[in-house]
Amino acid sequence: MSAKKYLFYISQNYSFEILRPLQSQIKVSGGEAVWFASGNDVNLTNFNSDEVVLKTIKEAVNFKADACFVPGNVIPNFIPGLKVQVFHGLEWKKKGHFVIRECFDLYCTHGHATTHRFNELANQHQFFDVVETGWPKLDQLFSTSPIVYFENNKPTILYAPTFSPSLTSAPHLIEQIKTLLNEKKYNWLVKFHPKMDINWINQFEKLGSEHFKIIETANINELLQSADIMISDTSSVIGEFSLLAKPVVSFNNSEPGDYLINIKQANELPQAIELALSPSPELLKAIDKYANDLHPYKDGNSSARILESVENMIKNGKRANKPLPPNIFRNIKQRINLKYWG
Repeated sequence: MSAKKYLFYISQNYSFEILRPLQSQIKVSGGEAVWFASGNDVNLTNFNSDEVVLKTIKEAVNFKADACFVPGNVIPNFIPGLKVQVFHGLEWKKKGHFVIRECFDLYCTHGHATTHRFNELANQHQFFDVVETGWPKLDQLFSTSPIVYFENNKPTILYAPTFSPSLTSAPHLIEQIKTLLNEKKYNWLVKFHPKMDINWINQFEKLGSEHFKIIETANINELLQSADIMISDTSSVIGEFSLLAKPVVSFNNSEPGDYLINIKQANELPQAIELALSPSPELLKAIDKYANDLHPYKDGNSSARILESVENMIKNGKRANKPLPPNIFRNIKQRINLKYWG
C-alpha cells in the first residue's frame, strides 16, 4: 500500500502549534505531509527548514492529497482529498463554533462538550461524520516545560484577551491592569489573539515594565505552563489553561460557569486575582469537572486518534449518507480569493 499524502490548509499563525503534532504522527506512520498557506496572515518565516510548503494553489490541487487537515473554517472543494476539521480552539461558546459550512467530511471533536452537539448536527445534515479524538495541539501541552520569564518569585499572571469587539476585555481592564502593575505585586505575561485590534496592542505596549511582557510567539503551550493564573474573557485559551487545573479570572464571560471566577466590573479584578491565587477546593473541583467534559485526553495521543480515524475513512468510506453539498457560492468566492480557475 502506498504512503498516504496529507495537506495542511492554513490561514493563521496559530495553525502551526495545532498541526505540528499531527505532522509528527504522519511521519511516524510513513505518510507525507505538506503545507499550503492561504491568504496573507501566515508568517512564512514560521515554517521549519524541513517542512514542505506549497507555494501556489495549483500545487496544492496537483498534490492530490488523500486528506486535508484544516484548523480554520473553510477549504475549497476543488482541492482533492477528504476534508477534516480539527478546529482552531476549544471555546465552543463563541458564535460560529457549531456553524456547518458544508466544507468538511469529518469533524474531529475534543470532548463531550462538543461531540454531543456535532453528532446531533451530523444526524440532521447527513453529509459528514464525527469522531471524538481530542485536539492535536494538546498532545504536547502536558509535556511542555515552563519558561522563566522573570527573575523573581512573584506570582505570574497570563492575560490573554480575545479579539472580538463584543467580547474582548482589553478596553475595560487596561486601566485596572495598569494600576496593579504599578503595585509590583505580580509578574504579567500578555498574549494577544492574532486578530487583536492593533490600537489596543499599542495601548498595552505603553505599559512597559520589568514585570510586564507582551509575548508574540505562536507557541502558547509554554505560556500556559509558565503562568500561575490567567485573566481572560471568552477566549478559547481558557479551556486550554483549565486543563492544567489552574484558575481563570474571566471578564463578562458569555456563559460563565462555576469553574471560572467571573467578574463584571474592572474594580473587581484585584480581589478576583487573590481568589485565583488561593483557590478553594470547590473551585478546583469545578475546574476538573469542566476540563474532563471539554477535553478528557491527557495521554498525548490525539494526533494518533485523528490519523487513525482518517485512515479508517479512506479505507472504508464515510458513514454519512450523503456527499458534501456543492457549496457553489462559497467555492466561487474561494476561487476568486485564490485566483484559481483550473
